[in-house]
Amino acid sequence: MPLPCIEKTTAPNPRHAVIWLHGLGADGNDFVPIVPELVDPAWPALRFVFPHAPVRPITINGGMAMRAWYDISGMEIAQRQDEAGIRASIGLLEELIVREGERGIATENIYLAGFSQGGAIVLSGGIRHAQRLGGIIALSTYLPMAEKTDAEASAANRSVPIFMAHGMLDPTISHALGEMSRDYLVQRGYAVDWHAYPMAHQVCMEEIADLRLWLGARLTH
Repeated sequence: MPLPCIEKTTAPNPRHAVIWLHGLGADGNDFVPIVPELVDPAWPALRFVFPHAPVRPITINGGMAMRAWYDISGMEIAQRQDEAGIRASIGLLEELIVREGERGIATENIYLAGFSQGGAIVLSGGIRHAQRLGGIIALSTYLPMAEKTDAEASAANRSVPIFMAHGMLDPTISHALGEMSRDYLVQRGYAVDWHAYPMAHQVCMEEIADLRLWLGARLTH
């Protein structure tokens, strides 16, 4: 069974979907308020799917149980990665993509979005997905398991459009780590649309406006 989710549909009979993964310690409600700010009335009908991550103990938080896509053992998040947890959550993301297909949405009309930990899952999962996706939206995040990309990336998503955005003052996932992930993808030929903002580990209105332009160009072509 796919994860429990909150769903918001912008109009009846959607043929496009956005699967949006929250960050550490949040839940599917976190990005629901962004829908009316993001969506242009001219766009085709969209289904937004906001899954709740499983609850698990988080090492860096003293073993406290919270919703998370994978464990974090220390401040150097790109080192000592919880590869098993990351791969398990990519599997959960795959189940959500399959469910949208079963509900009549073509894979190329599915957009994967995520913030922080959720962004790491959609970025690593999206480039591995076997069928072409509509796009990947990775906010305030990085590419985990980067060294495995060459061996595991799917040919179908080598040219998938990627929107990456990051706060230049981010104390949680450094702007430099975000840039390293961007550069790593660009060097491999991925089409990354990069945006940086004078903010911390958060989302800002300018970012939503830039994302509206990026998404609108793909939904109304």
